[in-house]
Amino acid sequence: MKITAKNRVVITGMGVVAPNAIGVSAFAKALQEKISGLRFDPQLRDLNFGCQVSGTPEITEELLAQNFTPLQLRGLKASGLVYGVIAGKEAFKDAGLEIAGPEKAMSEMGIIFGTGQSGGEKYREAINLIDDGKVRRLGSTSVIQTMTSGISAWLSGELGCGNMVTSNSSACCTGTEAFLMGYERIAAGKATQMLVGSTSDSGPYIWGGFDAMRILPTKYNDDPENASRPFSNDAAGFVPGSGAGAFILESLESAQNRGVPIYGEVLGGAVNSGGHRGDGSMTAPNGKAVQDCIHLALKDAGIKSEEIDAINGHLTATSKDAFEIQNWSEALGRKGNNFPLINTFKSYIGHCLAAAGSVELVGAVLQLREQKIYANSNITALHSKITDLIDTNCVPLQSKGAAINILAKASFGFGDVNACVILKNYNY
Repeated sequence: MKITAKNRVVITGMGVVAPNAIGVSAFAKALQEKISGLRFDPQLRDLNFGCQVSGTPEITEELLAQNFTPLQLRGLKASGLVYGVIAGKEAFKDAGLEIAGPEKAMSEMGIIFGTGQSGGEKYREAINLIDDGKVRRLGSTSVIQTMTSGISAWLSGELGCGNMVTSNSSACCTGTEAFLMGYERIAAGKATQMLVGSTSDSGPYIWGGFDAMRILPTKYNDDPENASRPFSNDAAGFVPGSGAGAFILESLESAQNRGVPIYGEVLGGAVNSGGHRGDGSMTAPNGKAVQDCIHLALKDAGIKSEEIDAINGHLTATSKDAFEIQNWSEALGRKGNNFPLINTFKSYIGHCLAAAGSVELVGAVLQLREQKIYANSNITALHSKITDLIDTNCVPLQSKGAAINILAKASFGFGDVNACVILKNYNY
């Protein structure tokens, strides 16, 4: 079989809507200063949720007016679509791209922007209207607000993207998977630029099922900023969050021709599934498949495990945190003080579900560009099963400068699905 050389792919634009900050520069500042976006949520209290803490982005009327027309805002209830449009437009602008003219779409630019489900509030409104026999009052935007591909279709119309335009959906892996799908399309020469990312709605209709599963923390309703506790011996479950992250991926040749700044290079990655076999299930990861995914990502990137300087993990503040560290350690063949630096942002933003991978990837890329590692927080004491495997210094508690040439970012999702991407510092 003939092996065709891959195009090199770089990151030229980013956008983010997170619970603790809106916009890339504000998000970098929030991570640096350990600012939490976790707050008491009165709506969850009123609906008798056990966990009454959430990570919900704070969208101002000014920000809405900057990104939507008054007509577009009429009846707009899909919060995930709002987050995704704002993040996607920021990434597009950040990359120095121009919106296509009215006559012809950009054939070399596509979109892969994923979500878990869209428009919970709009769907609820629609159901009530239909049940009341008022179907004609649904309005013309109910479909685009509730269909999974609504976010990518909306962005395509705003920007004029004429290459592949689609939405993926793979639970907590959605954002990382979309990132890799866009990378692969450019690497294969099927596109020059791809807007990739993911988004997730806010609210009780998204989070209720998780509260019913009793996997959310219930003892921190009066102390919301401490509710999400990855790595810690007293981790009590993940805090539900939401938001969006977006990227412009571009062939290196195109980026150089345009003369735009480059955040970092994408070396490769992998996605796979444990198939609910072994210790895997709908809600639990198959450890062998997780390790296989990491191995496949290293192979695709053409690097050795000892070259990884830092990991931005999935690490949701559940009982599976130690299992994730075990899988990283075994997959990389590294332990003790030979283990890479590792962190997670979920103590500040909660678990943003379908948006988790893309929001966290923004932070991971910032670490690569700024040559620093952001602090972990809310750790009473590292779980003993973690300290049995790696040195405590590998889990930084303060942000600090770090020589990061290669960084691995992974997401592991419901359905026993895995995604791992390998990023490299770009040296001009």
